[in-house]
Amino acid sequence: MGKVYLVGAGPGDPELITVKGLRCIQQADVILYDRLINEQLLSFAKHDADLIYCGKLPNYHTMKQETIHHFLVKYAKKGKIVTRLKGGDPFLFGRGGEEAQALMKHDIPFEIVPGVTSGIAVPAYAGIPVTHRDFSGSVAFVTGHRRIDATDAVQWEHLAKGVDTLVIYMGVKHLSSICKQLQRYGKRPQTPVAIIQWGTLPEQKTVVATLQTIVDVVKKQPISNPSIIIVGEVVQLHEHLQWFETMLEEKMVHGMR
Repeated sequence: MGKVYLVGAGPGDPELITVKGLRCIQQADVILYDRLINEQLLSFAKHDADLIYCGKLPNYHTMKQETIHHFLVKYAKKGKIVTRLKGGDPFLFGRGGEEAQALMKHDIPFEIVPGVTSGIAVPAYAGIPVTHRDFSGSVAFVTGHRRIDATDAVQWEHLAKGVDTLVIYMGVKHLSSICKQLQRYGKRPQTPVAIIQWGTLPEQKTVVATLQTIVDVVKKQPISNPSIIIVGEVVQLHEHLQWFETMLEEKMVHGMR
C-alpha cells in the first residue's frame, strides 16, 4: 500500500509553498495537480514521476471529482507515493475533505499538508490585512460562485451585519448580485471593496471602489477569474500598503533604464 498527500500549493507565488509541501512534490511517484498551481513547482518532481493534470475551469471540468478519487485510490493501491497538489489550502474550498473521505473509504493512508490560502495571502500582497485593530475584528471566507437565489445560498444577511471583513472566492461572475445583497441587508453603499486578480503573481492587478460603484468600475477595467473579492474597511489600507505592486512597478522602471 502506498500513501497519499493532500498538499496545498499556496496562492500562486511558488516561494509560498511550505517546506513539507515541497518535500511531498520531491518524493512523489505520482502528482495530480490543479489548474491554479504554479507549474514551476512541478520542476521539483522526480524525473520519472507521473504528472497528471486534473484542472477545472468554471463551467468546464477537465476531470470529474469522482475520477480524481479513482486515480488517488488506484495509484496508492499500487504502492505509489501520490501527491495531490491543490491551489491554496486543500481544506478551504479545495474539496480536500471529499478526497480524504474517499481515501478513508478505501483504507488508504493519507496526510493533509495545509497550504497558504489565497484568502489571506492575496489581500496581503495587495497591502490589505484581513484583520486590523482599528478596522476589523472578524473575517469570513465565502464562496461566491453559487447562484445567489439557490436554496443553499450564503446567508448574506448574517454576513452583512455580523462580519467586518468578507473574503469572497470565485465571486466575479456574481459580483452585481453580491453587492446588491450586502447593501440590501445593511452594508453601507460606501463600504470599500477590492478585487485582486492573479494575486501574488507578476500579473497581479487590484481594483478598488465601493459596494455602490465596483460593478461599473469592473466594466471599465475588465477583471476575471482567478480573483479574490475583499469587502470591508480594511481595503482602505491598500492605498498606503500596496508593497507588491509598487515593487513590480519599480522593477519595470529599472528594467527599462
